[in-house]
Amino acid sequence: MQFHKFSAGSFQAGVESHQIDGVTVKVYSPEKTLADCFKFRNKIGMDVVLEALKLYKSRMKFDHKKILEYARICRVNKIVLPYLEANI
Repeated sequence: MQFHKFSAGSFQAGVESHQIDGVTVKVYSPEKTLADCFKFRNKIGMDVVLEALKLYKSRMKFDHKKILEYARICRVNKIVLPYLEANI
């Protein structure tokens, strides 16, 4: 088991509530998940990060402003920006 520390802002940002079979479940938004992927790119591998970005682009309306907002909160905005510019 591994533990990771998050700032309160990073932990609470991007939380969405969804109803699944009558139960409210809190999950992170796709944009916040992407920012987290970039934050932990050394642990999960850059190939996973790029695949997540590719899937996001194919399934969702590409919202680079939201991604950059969460990247700023996660302190990876300078890392994320070149990848977003390449995908616009």
